[in-house]
Amino acid sequence: MDAEQLALLTETRVHRPEAVTDAAAARRRPDSPVGPTGKCFIIAADHPARGALGTGGDPLAMADRADLLDRLRTALADPGCTGVLGTADLLEDLLLLGALDGKTVFGSMNRGGIAGAAWEIDDRFTGMTAAGIARLGFDGGKTLTRIDYADPATPSVLEHTARAIDDLAAHGLTAMVEPFITARRGGKAVNDLSTDAVVTAAAIASGLGSTSARTWLKLPTTPDPARAAAATTLPVVLLGGEVADLDVQRDQWARALEAPNAIGLTVGRSLLYPADGDVAAAVRKVVELL
Repeated sequence: MDAEQLALLTETRVHRPEAVTDAAAARRRPDSPVGPTGKCFIIAADHPARGALGTGGDPLAMADRADLLDRLRTALADPGCTGVLGTADLLEDLLLLGALDGKTVFGSMNRGGIAGAAWEIDDRFTGMTAAGIARLGFDGGKTLTRIDYADPATPSVLEHTARAIDDLAAHGLTAMVEPFITARRGGKAVNDLSTDAVVTAAAIASGLGSTSARTWLKLPTTPDPARAAAATTLPVVLLGGEVADLDVQRDQWARALEAPNAIGLTVGRSLLYPADGDVAAAVRKVVELL
């Protein structure tokens, strides 16, 4: 993004803030939440709002917002990339840049669990609300739901996730719930990615809310992806996380996508910031799986 485009974004926000809702109203909605293959590929970029700016060994890789927007536009330009997940600030920039036509859009809802904070598990819903997502004509909301058996804040996280699921369903929107069994190790909140832990997290998340009719689960790949997917009948999208070797990870995703309820991928940092810097090629490698 050049200086002129960046200045125009700022000028629009200062003098014509209503342009965001105008762009949202004009956005062409997708015909289906999944692509023609029956699978979705959603690029994720809600990490900065939780203070998680690092990837690939660079603790501030995602700190340059114009650079991040350029990378997102490159990813979304691939027809096989069916959607995006982000916070309101990023999604509104992408709206103003005209990058969301024909894409599914998920608003990130709880970003109060700042990475590395003492209260990290107490992940308050400081992001988008169901009403705000509906007002902009987006397609759903995403929650990060970490379950720490030793942290008394966990019941509140579960309660507020359940409320978010109900609020989204009442607006006819999809709830994408990302559950983990989490524990403190060395002062850090660490997610347990073992098959048993993912199965348990999926079972707990599946039962949240007064309806699951519009709930999807966002789950990591595990050593036994079939058993993880079998823990629920809900649609499952596979998350990316930090990927050291994209080719190896592609093979793992391919195995996990064989599950009948695995409907696609939600991947972010590893594709937006690949080691060789070629975002388009990294995205294309994943699209080819679908």
